[in-house]
Amino acid sequence: MNFRDFLGGHPITVILRLAIISLLVGIVLSIFGITPGNFFYVIDNFIRLMYDLGFGTIEWILQYLAVGAMLVVPIWLLMRLLRSRPARQEGQRDE
Repeated sequence: MNFRDFLGGHPITVILRLAIISLLVGIVLSIFGITPGNFFYVIDNFIRLMYDLGFGTIEWILQYLAVGAMLVVPIWLLMRLLRSRPARQEGQRDE
């Protein structure tokens, strides 16, 4: 494998293509207010926001789960205890 195959063409044309693509992407990013100075700041804020949203949702779910369980679990336990008693048949006496 030679150097041109690795690059995907003549080095000068590859450099020119990369420069043009970089210029276009830079223009699009600057439209959204992303500059080289604040690029990592924006990425950091995005990651923190996603992290907070994820754990905020988990906290919300756990709160409602706990409130529901305060009613559901005792009723379930009571029903299980009532069903576990053996049914008495007629004609049988208690021992």
